[in-house]
Amino acid sequence: MPDSLAPDFTAATVNEPFRTPSGGRIDRAKPVTFSFDGKAYSGVAGDTLASALLAHGVHLMGRSFKYHRPRGVMTAGSDEPNALVTVSRDAGRTAPNLRATQVELYEGLSAISQNRFPSLGFDVGGINDRFAALLPAGFYYKTFMWPRSFWDRVYEPVIRASAGLGKVPTAPDPDRYLQRHVHCEVLVIGAGPAGLAAALAAAESGLRVILCDEQNEFGGSLLADTSSLIAGKPAQVWLAETLAELAGYSHVTLLPRTTGFGYYPHNHVGLVERVTDHLASPDGAQPRERMWQVRAREVVLATGAFERPLTFPENDRPGILLADAATTYLNRYGVKPGKRAVIAAANDSGYRAALALAEAGVEIAAIADLRRAPSGTGYDAAKRAGLPIETGKTIAGTSGKMRVDGASIASVGEDGTVWKTQDIACDLLLMAGGWTPTLHLYSQSLSKLRWDDTVQAYVPGAVAASQALRAAGAASGAYGLEAALSTGFKAGNDAAVAAGGDAVTTRVFVTVCPAGDASTFLGALPHNRDANRVRAFVDFQNDSTAKDLKLAVREGFRSVEHAKRYTTTGMATDQGKTSNMPMLGVMAQAQGKTIPEIGFTTFRPPFTPTTFGNFAGAARGDLFDPIRRTAIHHWAEGEGAVFEDVGQWKRARYFPRQGEDMHAAVARECKAVRGSLGIFDASTLGKIEVVGPDAAEFMNRMYVNPWTKLGVGRCRYGVMLREDGFVYDDGVVGRIAEDRFHVTTTTGGAASVLNMMEDYLQTEWPDLNVWLTSATEQWAVIALQGPKAREVLAPFVEGIDLSPAAFPHMAIAEGRICGVKTRLFRVSFTGELGFEINVPPSEARRVWEALYAEGRKHGITPYGTETMHVLRAEKGFIIVGQETDGTATPDDVGLTWAIGKAKKDFVGKRSLTRPGMMESKRKQLVGLLSADGRTVLEEGAQIVADPRQPKPMTVLGHVTSSYMSAALGHPIALALVEAGRSRMGETLQVLVPGRGSVAVKLVSPVFYDAEGARLDVV
Repeated sequence: MPDSLAPDFTAATVNEPFRTPSGGRIDRAKPVTFSFDGKAYSGVAGDTLASALLAHGVHLMGRSFKYHRPRGVMTAGSDEPNALVTVSRDAGRTAPNLRATQVELYEGLSAISQNRFPSLGFDVGGINDRFAALLPAGFYYKTFMWPRSFWDRVYEPVIRASAGLGKVPTAPDPDRYLQRHVHCEVLVIGAGPAGLAAALAAAESGLRVILCDEQNEFGGSLLADTSSLIAGKPAQVWLAETLAELAGYSHVTLLPRTTGFGYYPHNHVGLVERVTDHLASPDGAQPRERMWQVRAREVVLATGAFERPLTFPENDRPGILLADAATTYLNRYGVKPGKRAVIAAANDSGYRAALALAEAGVEIAAIADLRRAPSGTGYDAAKRAGLPIETGKTIAGTSGKMRVDGASIASVGEDGTVWKTQDIACDLLLMAGGWTPTLHLYSQSLSKLRWDDTVQAYVPGAVAASQALRAAGAASGAYGLEAALSTGFKAGNDAAVAAGGDAVTTRVFVTVCPAGDASTFLGALPHNRDANRVRAFVDFQNDSTAKDLKLAVREGFRSVEHAKRYTTTGMATDQGKTSNMPMLGVMAQAQGKTIPEIGFTTFRPPFTPTTFGNFAGAARGDLFDPIRRTAIHHWAEGEGAVFEDVGQWKRARYFPRQGEDMHAAVARECKAVRGSLGIFDASTLGKIEVVGPDAAEFMNRMYVNPWTKLGVGRCRYGVMLREDGFVYDDGVVGRIAEDRFHVTTTTGGAASVLNMMEDYLQTEWPDLNVWLTSATEQWAVIALQGPKAREVLAPFVEGIDLSPAAFPHMAIAEGRICGVKTRLFRVSFTGELGFEINVPPSEARRVWEALYAEGRKHGITPYGTETMHVLRAEKGFIIVGQETDGTATPDDVGLTWAIGKAKKDFVGKRSLTRPGMMESKRKQLVGLLSADGRTVLEEGAQIVADPRQPKPMTVLGHVTSSYMSAALGHPIALALVEAGRSRMGETLQVLVPGRGSVAVKLVSPVFYDAEGARLDVV
């Protein structure tokens, strides 16, 4: 924090002029000091930052994004669009864009406002507001198109500098974020009255239940309810008893401060628990936040409803709040949000707020009810209390700079005409615009919504949800405490029965409470002012107005999704929680349509902004990209190996001796393997166990090769394609038993191949009885290659006949080596007699050292990946990702022979028949020999027919691999060349940077032992 904002807590203001003398759920005996923009304040335990500031009469808490208009708190929860702050403990623990309504107060909390300079009270960015007429919706799409040269030098730098609200922290975050995977029968999201009732019903069935709520306390609307009775008890007493009952169940998990942020397939729900953010001195052993990944059999959404603001001129000034938020601040936090209030009502919640405020000593200047003949318990009570009620009234505007100081009330005729404006002084204006069910998670589950004319809102669809979930309470459109309790209990009981539990006895929640009220107003309130001059805000954070939306409609953006993006309405950090329904109302008015005809926007996760740390979890630093080492790593390190990174693995690249560079070391290693014996650590190869009665059929479908007739104890080189027909991976596959295959993959492809297999098994072929298991870490692999391989290996092997007749090339057998269980492959990636010895990693080094000691009689030489590359290139063996580039077919790289001729289908087969895949001019794998016999070509170099041709040149292909061959005494290379196989014997040119070009001859890609005689050398 800058020194200028360092607070002096000794000067903390202890006088809280707007704090009530009693009441609320705060602990007045525990004072808390905090700072806001460097000024010290006092609060009490249980406060939020917003409630504590309101207790001091501070309403100005932020600036809007576009016009930098003064903004104050408008809500009391996660739907807050205005009061966004940055909370900082130190440089590494700085969190921007936090909602002051959800920031729990703790001793020493330090918060600063955002999107202002130099201060919140005087912001030079406020000049934008003076030029608002020049900055209508979509002005950036029109303004920044010309002149084009300005984009890089002027427009983009300025836009980037202006973008954002809070500043992104630059120091590393030192805190821990953990992830937990759990299962339960019933997950209840939302712990208001409906959620509590649902949890009670599910808990009584004996099933595992998780109940979560984003607030620090369970109770939802009950936390601010001081008048209702439930089962003859005050709501607060019933709440305490219910929570005690739920806490007594060992099979119930209670998660306060936990937000359900995302709903994914198969009832997989993401929750984020804030563990230590509310503590002054967090325990270092605890994570800052914890992500719960919950797989639930049934989900109950008791997420409640958000109160709607009203759209009228100048409705954004500090001091303009939602009516229910004012009630919450008063009854839950003991804070009066003002001294003299005007209530703009289109719903009974306005009367409830007026009654509560009046009882607390707040003067009610007027209740301006848009309805001509309101009714309901709240209206009746307000009338009996003598509160000033005016019906058929609209708000025509407000006044005030840093806080509202007056409201203009006007009469509305039945035909919509407005007249008789009256100015009323006030420091508080409350909006009661009705309610919007909170259906973000329901929509994320891909379940359908429907428009309900009764509640004037979208509610869960008439057809069954697409997943195992149900909504209850206000989230289902059932307003009122009694409806919340009854629908919640039924939803919890139904969920428990669907999850396999027993039905429980229905509870009857006899309540004494206000009836639910679905009254509302959608769209812009009528007024008698110049529509071209006034601004009625719809998206408070992004400064989108009703006028902007009407302009968007006139300019052709009639789709709600198009208008949303054109005007940025609903795209703020609150994701439209307060703006979506007013936007639909304004657009419906502008087009003369109903809201169902307009449609609605798409809800996407997360429900509220979620820290990146939750998604990363423990995967940070070395754990983000862990270094993987084989069991032979330290032995190789001791032998002076030079390592390279292959994926996450450290692999020995070569083993230099005194005075050798890489080329000399590789040449020596190659000669040793060809002449006698080499030993290589191949443990990093991916290994997948494919097991089950349908294992052969599964392999038939996944790979181009036929597998049904492959005998037990035999191996086959397998090629896997993508759906588009291009080579995806390859490797040797051994059949261990009729129902079991040992599949090897490339080192880098292990995870992706398993994912692809699982994807097809689960989504395309769920009928196949097959299990897939990653076995990469279960087997270390020692490759023994060279003419002496059998001779060195034989003394250590038990239970396997290694004779050529009994154990031929491409054979696999299980036995023991050095007394250790082994899967022994007779395979070769070098072209020499070779064995790959699979043993448990815990025994790998012992086996390696035993073989190495015996092999020293024959000059055994450890070799690395660079030598492996040379040896395989001499034999024309490809490496996926080097000879293939994602656009190579099996035929392109000479693997047509691998495709099962009688196979009806496999992944990618149909794509291979496309005309473009069979073109004669496709690039094909060939060998290259430098005409001068000494130039080692550069990998990736382009191949042309004539380097003197005018530019742009026609490129015929490129070099994929290039090495000096010690066995042949000259360089070799592999390349993909247009119609390469038909060009055998031709001379082409390879472009060499700085040297022009080098002539090369096209030859077979198999340079060494084309007949394969050395595979069976005795």
